Amino acid sequence: MEVYQQEKTALLKQLHVNPKKGLSATQVTDHREKWGENKLPEKKEAPYWKVFLKNFKEPIVIVLMGAIVLSLLSAFYDIQVQGHVKSGRESLYEAAAIFILIVINAFLGFWQEISARKSLNALQEMNDRHTTVLRDSKWQSIPTTEMVVGDIVNNQVGDFVEADIRWLDVNELQVIEAHLTGEADAIEKNTAPIPTEVEVGDQTNMGFSGSTVSNGQGLGVVVAVGSQTQLGDIAQMIQAVETKPSPLQNTVKSLTKTLMLVSAALVIFTFVAGIIKAGEFTFASFAAILSTSIALAVASIPDALPAVLSIVLTIGARKMAQNQGLIKSLNSVETLGATSYICSDKTGTLTKNEMTVVKYYANGFAYAVSGLGYNPSGQISSEDAPSISNSQDFLTGAVLCNESSLQKNDHGDYEPLGTPTEVALTVLGRKAGLVREKLLQESKIVRTLPFSSSRKMMSVIVKHNDKYTLFTKGAPDVLIKHSTGILVADQVEQSEQARTTFLTTVDHYADDALRTLAVGQRTLSKEEALHGTTESLEQSLVLTGVAGIIDPPREEVKTSVKTLHNANIEVVMITGDHEKTARAIALDLGIIADKTAPVLKGIDIEKMNDDELFDKVKVTDVYARVSPEHKQRIIKQLQRYQQITAMTGDGINDAPALRVADIGVAMGITGTEVTKDSADLILLDDKFTTIERAVKGGRTIYGNIKNFMRHELTTNVAEVLAILLGLLFFNQTVGHVPGTTPTLTALMVLWVNMVSDAIPSFSLAYDVPEDNIMTQKPRDPAESVLANHVWSRVLIRGFFMGLLVFLAFLWAAHQEMTSQQAQTVAFLALVYGQLWHVFDARSSRTLFERNPFENKYLVVAVLFAGISSFLITIIPFFQLVMGTASLSWPVYLLVLLVPAVPTLILSGLKELFKIKIW
Repeated sequence: MEVYQQEKTALLKQLHVNPKKGLSATQVTDHREKWGENKLPEKKEAPYWKVFLKNFKEPIVIVLMGAIVLSLLSAFYDIQVQGHVKSGRESLYEAAAIFILIVINAFLGFWQEISARKSLNALQEMNDRHTTVLRDSKWQSIPTTEMVVGDIVNNQVGDFVEADIRWLDVNELQVIEAHLTGEADAIEKNTAPIPTEVEVGDQTNMGFSGSTVSNGQGLGVVVAVGSQTQLGDIAQMIQAVETKPSPLQNTVKSLTKTLMLVSAALVIFTFVAGIIKAGEFTFASFAAILSTSIALAVASIPDALPAVLSIVLTIGARKMAQNQGLIKSLNSVETLGATSYICSDKTGTLTKNEMTVVKYYANGFAYAVSGLGYNPSGQISSEDAPSISNSQDFLTGAVLCNESSLQKNDHGDYEPLGTPTEVALTVLGRKAGLVREKLLQESKIVRTLPFSSSRKMMSVIVKHNDKYTLFTKGAPDVLIKHSTGILVADQVEQSEQARTTFLTTVDHYADDALRTLAVGQRTLSKEEALHGTTESLEQSLVLTGVAGIIDPPREEVKTSVKTLHNANIEVVMITGDHEKTARAIALDLGIIADKTAPVLKGIDIEKMNDDELFDKVKVTDVYARVSPEHKQRIIKQLQRYQQITAMTGDGINDAPALRVADIGVAMGITGTEVTKDSADLILLDDKFTTIERAVKGGRTIYGNIKNFMRHELTTNVAEVLAILLGLLFFNQTVGHVPGTTPTLTALMVLWVNMVSDAIPSFSLAYDVPEDNIMTQKPRDPAESVLANHVWSRVLIRGFFMGLLVFLAFLWAAHQEMTSQQAQTVAFLALVYGQLWHVFDARSSRTLFERNPFENKYLVVAVLFAGISSFLITIIPFFQLVMGTASLSWPVYLLVLLVPAVPTLILSGLKELFKIKIW
């Protein structure tokens, strides 16, 4: 039997505690050993050195480390065996350059993980708080971590509930449990056992860790601490979720394995072809073959890929932050672009979590109220009432029979004090020009009859000019039983028609998912006002009106939902609120199209196994009265359909679902620290629209990464082809160039990859999105980054670029240039060929359909890469290190312009004939 189903006396006996004395010191020790401490579980984090070394496990890094070994072997052979110090020094330069590249990448990965690392420390905030417990017949304040099962606790207004508690005695106790249930309103508590099995939100005799007492006082016994509490269950669920690789990580991992195999095959092929070409295996031929193999190994692997990806994602994350979306994990940036489902909590995410009166019925007239939330700006209008003054009695009663207040803070924002429903009435009064403090300057409250769960009413007696008036507010079905008439057109109507009209209005409000609160009044004599009993006073009321209250949808959400639907992204509401409320809000926001759309409740999910839930999730867009476990199950079943899911929320109850989702999205302003820690994306402005912008940003960034990959791999194909063509077809001395001279050196290839290739690639992160990016379907996460004819474009453009580089090398040899000059010609042909190509790589369309100057960063990067590559051919130090040589100005002009020809011709043919594979 669950705790909430037990009788109080039986539970106290089971826990061996006397409610008048509390636990003894010996019992405290025993109970702590038996049930544990009031601390939430902590997840051990990997030490920094492990985080750093993990970056050296990347497949590309392993290949580059192999290249370092080859370079060092080559340097040792050149210096120690051959005595060629210059050649050996070049090999050492190669090894040093590759090592620096690996270290830079490792530090980038290390910085990324450490800066994004956050634990569950926010859940430990309760360690800094104290609570009042009864021990050895004395009330004492102790740190919350020292609480044990069996402790008798006393909670009052403003207190946090620091453990799971079964209430023993309550006095008008109301507790806000939005962090667990998602409901905005405080929940009224009692002490009666609940015979049936119910969800957390319906356990009205329980208090849960992390809740806040908003009204009254409660005495209870601790029944669970630490990891055994509802909050502890959530913490354990968060820790149990493993971090999954993003779609891009998966596709890059697959691509890397392919490139490693290609690289290994090329190196083996180079050795075999080199030996055949040499005709014999000698140390001299081995050195030459080794040099070419290193160049090919470096050329076949996009060395800058890990670093460029990290930097491109960082640039994208920074741009998102400018749009109020804070990304904690860089890989989440591109995952957003693949999102196909956005599952959102309702309260505080789709709605404002600010109860608002949107309509009311008073004095026989219907009124509409504009303006949402706690800002009292808005208008009251009516199609049939002569003026607002016709509802003055109702408004006055709503404002005076009220203990809430509304104040401006230092930032000019309105801050509420009191229960959300009473605040809603206070805001309504402000919109009508009625301020409680001003009304009480002319009137005086002489008695207050506080709300009680038995009466379900609250009343105040107001004295004004020696006239005493009772104002009462409460549930409409209760007040109408205590009334003798209804105010209609300033007359007290006692007819059945007036009663039916009033009740019909209440029913219509309920159908629209509005919470209703009625107000009544009664004129009293002085004797009645001062000495009458509560029961006698709250009779013979005249109902002045009823208010329809709702937690309003955020104004921008409807447009965002429509945009996301156009982007083929499903929006799903998952809430702890009631079915009617959930359906009405979902219908208003456009999440569902009609009132007959299915709503799946938590109690139904509880009865389903995973396969049954799997069949339901694809046809359900609204879930109501769900628990944190249900949210996780829903997300997991959607993921079984290979859907990339984003889950939004602001309460602690949302944290486990945020962690298990592919993208967890937390509210930055109203969200709890636990939720933010569990999220990948934090909305700094709490606007659902920011998710829409983030998805667009994610799609844009993925498109830019795809463009970068296409550009990077095209260059790699060109490098490999140029070197292989030299190995296979440059077999004899031409002019001053020996037949063993490689087309490009390994250092030249490294320069191309790290400077003239990588730097312009960074700037692709700043490209604007394609026009139709938010009307496309989400990409298939299993799809390769090189799908949709990207491979064909890479191979075709890489082939022509590589062929041109080899022909440039061959032409230079025939022009009687030196080996260094011939390699320099090939080197610059490759550099400027790829700088022309980068403008074509910006889009799946063609070079001619995009303005080359709209990305100023790209223009600057291209100029920098082009000029710096030219300078290393004329500066003596770089000539020594890189093996370059100066050329004549006509040759420089040729290597600048001729490499543009393949890009211009291929783009022109694609534009003309719409050939996708080009």
